[in-house]
Amino acid sequence: MSTVHPISLYNTLSRSVETVTPVDGSQTIRMYSCGPTVYNVAHIGNMRAFVAADVLQRVLRTVGGYEVRWVMNITDIDDKTIRDSSETSDCWLPAMGSRAGDAHGDLRTFTAYWMQEFLHDIQTLGIRQDHLAALPRATDYIQPMQQLVVDIFNAGYAYVSQGSVYFNVGAYAQQHAYGRLYTIDREHFREGVRIDADEYDRESVSDFVLWKAQKDGEPAWDLHIDGQVLPGRPGWHLECSAMSHELLSPFPIDIHTGGVDLRFPHHEDELAQCCAGYHVPDQSHFWVHNEFLEVDGRKMSKSLGNYYTLRDLLDKGFDPLDIRFALLSAHYRTVLNFTFEGVRAAAAARRRVQEYIWDLVDRTDGYEVVDADAPNPLQEVFQELANDVHTPKALAALHTFINVHPVEEMDEHEAARVLYAFGLLNSVVAVWTAQPRPEIEIPDDVLDLADARWEARLAKNWAEADRLRDALAALGWHMKDGKDGYDILPLEPGT
Repeated sequence: MSTVHPISLYNTLSRSVETVTPVDGSQTIRMYSCGPTVYNVAHIGNMRAFVAADVLQRVLRTVGGYEVRWVMNITDIDDKTIRDSSETSDCWLPAMGSRAGDAHGDLRTFTAYWMQEFLHDIQTLGIRQDHLAALPRATDYIQPMQQLVVDIFNAGYAYVSQGSVYFNVGAYAQQHAYGRLYTIDREHFREGVRIDADEYDRESVSDFVLWKAQKDGEPAWDLHIDGQVLPGRPGWHLECSAMSHELLSPFPIDIHTGGVDLRFPHHEDELAQCCAGYHVPDQSHFWVHNEFLEVDGRKMSKSLGNYYTLRDLLDKGFDPLDIRFALLSAHYRTVLNFTFEGVRAAAAARRRVQEYIWDLVDRTDGYEVVDADAPNPLQEVFQELANDVHTPKALAALHTFINVHPVEEMDEHEAARVLYAFGLLNSVVAVWTAQPRPEIEIPDDVLDLADARWEARLAKNWAEADRLRDALAALGWHMKDGKDGYDILPLEPGT
């Protein structure tokens, strides 16, 4: 059963939908995703970006038929990680152990702890670490970063000032386009004004730091450039340029992903650095950006009380797979309004599909013969995934299929074919299981109420059937009626 379709994606660089084809002519997609800055627990908005990248690479594998070499970086050195790992910070946790006693060691210990917390969170959300070819830590790639700074300097697009090295945006913009991913307001460009911060406002179109001079108590490496030795550390933008080149070159790679907030300055500056230092017109053929996540229709903010991490949601009793499913309810290029009610709706929808899969498992009873040449029963679902990873339309098509094709009307062979297609789909969505339905212990009083309701239904005593249905719901159960009988199932939380 073939599920392979041409994959189309919206490319921020060209501002159009294009067909994905590996740049090097192989069957392998080289994909780089901007990962977390490991100084605390990632919030649910960050998680949307990581789940969006995960679903994309799964679509490329399952629907596109490609091999995928997926790299996600770990930013373990920047303003925030240095600040929170310093001796003067109160962010050190007992679980991290004792301090190393030096800036390098403290930074490594601090970020290693938060990196493990991040890996635990993404695994909980169904992102498989074995799908990642590499999870590079920035501090392990200092030498390639230093070489890139030197190459940019030698090309005439950087200068040294007060122990730091800055990218000369004005000089670069005279020879190359600057503002390819995000339209730059040139009126705000202030030539000669330098920015040292790793993150800055979009209006601050100025020279940005490539190599940041060491401050007291900070970890540092020696950069040899223009006959000088400059102790310091790389700027944030530089890190991704160097690591993507080291792990996925030659440029251009196929796909670079990240949140829409990274278009400028981060991704725009990555492009400029790669063009200036590696002498390539493009770092990546596709730039794929997911939109923001809002909570209850507002920007997520601690001051508004709507700032949530994955752990916050788990503490409220939500299933992580329901959270993952809720993150797929909006197309990745639209703003997702995240609400608790939305997660509950996702839980109910996920459960409905899971029940259908369990019915297929029961119907096949171990029958696994699938005709390789048979048409894919979920053809429309896979087509929507191939069309710019449109998960909402794909899931809508899935529910339509379930409504139109009841399992009890399938023979063993057809049920096996459909079950196989659902297994392929779950390779992308990753929220269901094809294991047999778990045994559920049903209390005797629930069984008695269910029998009574079935008898009332057969007698067409609808008022009594409704009363007994409500009595079952009060005990946390509901009946799934069929032509010849019923199943008793526990109610999902929040229903």
